Parts: sequence; structure tokens; C-alpha cells
Amino acid sequence: MRIATSEALYRRACQLMPAGVNSPVRAFRAVGGTPIFYRQGQGSRFTDVDGNTFVDYVMSWGPLILGHAHPEVVEAVKKAAERGLSFGAPCEAEVALAEKVVASYPGCELVRFVSSGTEAVMAAIRVARGFTGRPRILKFEGCYHGHSDSLLVKAGSGLATFGTPSSGGVPAALAELTVVVPLDDEQALEEAFARYGSELACAIIEPIPANAGLLLQRREFLARLADLCRASGALLIFDEVISGFRVARGGAAQVFGITPDLATFGKVIGGGMPVGAFGGRRDIMEQVAPLGSVYQAGTLSGNPVAMAAGLATLQVLEREAGWEKLERLGQELELALLPILSGRGQLVRLGSIFWLYLDTASPAPRRFDAIAPHAAERYRALHRALLERGVYLAPSAYEVGFLSLAHTSDDLAFTAQALQQALAEVYW
Repeated sequence: MRIATSEALYRRACQLMPAGVNSPVRAFRAVGGTPIFYRQGQGSRFTDVDGNTFVDYVMSWGPLILGHAHPEVVEAVKKAAERGLSFGAPCEAEVALAEKVVASYPGCELVRFVSSGTEAVMAAIRVARGFTGRPRILKFEGCYHGHSDSLLVKAGSGLATFGTPSSGGVPAALAELTVVVPLDDEQALEEAFARYGSELACAIIEPIPANAGLLLQRREFLARLADLCRASGALLIFDEVISGFRVARGGAAQVFGITPDLATFGKVIGGGMPVGAFGGRRDIMEQVAPLGSVYQAGTLSGNPVAMAAGLATLQVLEREAGWEKLERLGQELELALLPILSGRGQLVRLGSIFWLYLDTASPAPRRFDAIAPHAAERYRALHRALLERGVYLAPSAYEVGFLSLAHTSDDLAFTAQALQQALAEVYW
């Protein structure tokens, strides 16, 4: 694999940006080696600046559910850009995309667009606090909700405690307003609500946790969380930035048959452009300015180019029965990879999201502290071997992979062959 141009670019980048990147995982610190600099993507593959071509399972960390540079999305973006990149004023496309979101997602009566998933979560929590008049929030260890201060928090000691900062620059006093409990642990959940339920504005969860492995939750656990929220008066927020419009038209709420009070979105609804959104019950969302006292605003929120990309993406998914096709593709991926992984690891999957977990203990982890430490070391070696064979997985053992409608049976067969060869080379 040629890498000289990527290496030269990375040396330049390191003189200009922290670790040479604009998001930490891109620095390849978890897998070693030099980050790959993309030049062009088309369909299921991308070519780097050295001319190497890879089957891509990162797909911009999830947004590219149709694949790279889908012609209908590109055309929609071109037409929107020709009319104007941004207005800072209402446009028709934001109404059309809002109609899609509200019609698709259970319990979503009003929606507000923002520019990232982090921004969506930050705003949703502010709305929950404004609506309830309560200060505390509850989150789960192993769920990631963006980089706002209240959510860069890890668990303290004990089953259900005040959180402590997991990042520099987060005041301890702010972290103490966040209660952190383990996933898949009803005892900790019950204890948290018994102690703090009357002070909780909301509980926020990735219903399909996909930022620390793919930690698939039992429906019973999610249903108990919903019950405790209702009983205590806390709002239930589903963070569907990854799962929304990917695992189903109605996201995880549809998959599990549980309707949250608020939900956050991103990734797929932007079709590759910077978009986030939060939405939910009308009475809650009417607290948002200018109707209510909860302030939220954004210069580029609802900009016409991003709205056009998201709208085109959802239209293609609906027209082509995209979610059903992606499920069939996921099943095909399992059939291709599971025999190769036998005795070495597991393929954890829900819909078009998958996680290569290099440990054989069953069942697969449902909580962060159950992930075997050696799995990350094994992944580090495997990642490099797969890169050498033209397969690009996330540069972290804790990140998931994504299928798109552009992936083909040939791509999966190519990947299976590469995995078999790579495991033969690095098998521990």
C-alpha cells in the first residue's frame, strides 16, 4: 500500500492542527500508523491521495447511507447551491425535510434543525430543563452524546452517583449535575431514580449504543427506563444521531416500540452535510424560543444546501425500500463473515450498523465495562492488515461500521476474503 503522500500531508497537518486532525479518532492513535487522506469517494469505495482504493465501512461515520456521492444527492446539492448557499432565513427545503421527520418518527410533533448532533443534544437537554424546571440529567456509561460539557462525564464510584469530568475543561460542579449509571443494569437504574428522580429533568440514552462498541440493549431495559421517567416526571430523550433514519424509518423508537418525549438526530438526515435536529412532543417543543423561554438559535440552521441533501437522501431511502435492502445486506454480511470469525471474534449487528468484536465470550457485551481489553489490541493489528488489503474499517476498536445502499455482494465477498487473509496473518 502506497502512503507517501498521506505521510507528507500528515506532517504538514501536524504543524497546523492539534495532532493534525479536526476530530481525535482520525489521528489513528488507537490503531497506529499514518491517517489515510481521502481524495475521492464513489459508491461504496474511496480512493486516497496515494491512489489506493478501499471498500469503505466508515461512510463518514454513518451519514452516507446511500454511499459516497450519490447522484441524486449531488444533484440536489448543486441545484440548491446555485440558488444560494445560505440565507439565514426560512427556505422551502427545511419545511419539506421537517415534514419527512415529523411523519416518520414516533411522537415527533415539532422539530428544530441545527448543525450537528452535539448541538441537537445540547439543545434537547436545555429544553428538558426548561420544561421541567429541574437541574439534573441522567446518562449511561458507554453512551456518547457529543462534546458538550454536561455530557463529557463518567461514572463515579458506586452504582448510581454524581458524575466526574471525563475531559479537561469541564468543571466538576457542572459534572455533578449529571448522574451516570451503567447500561443493562436495572438495579443501578432503580437506585438512581430512587435517589434523584424528583430532581431529574431527563434521562438521555442511545437506544442503540454505538460509540463504545455496539452495545445492543434489551427492550425490557429500555421499557423500564421509560416507565421510571414517566413515574418521576423526567423526560426520556433518545439520542438517535446514529440510529435515526438508519436502522428503520422511525429509528430505534420504531424498532423497540418505545416513544420518547424528545429525540435527537443527525448524520443520515443531512445526507453527508452538517445537520442535526431535535424534536418531540408539541407541548415540550413549544418551550423553544420564540414560542417559549428556552433559547436556541443558529446562523446556518436549516440552510438550504444541507436541507436539500437530507431531503434527497430520505426520498431515495423511501422510494427504494432502503431499510429493507440494508437489512438484507446486513444478513449477507453476517453469512460472509461469521464462519471466518468463528473461534476468533463476533460480528454484532443491528440493521446496517455492525461491530467487529474480537472476543468469543457470549453473549456480546451490553455495557462498556464488559468489553474485553484484549479485543482492542487484537483490532489494532487486524485494522492494519485489512488496510493493506483494501478494506477500511474505523480506526478504533470501539467504533462501529456502516453499510450503505451502495455496498454490493461483490464488496462483501471481497471483504470476507480480505478478513480471512488478514486473520491468517495476525491471528493471536
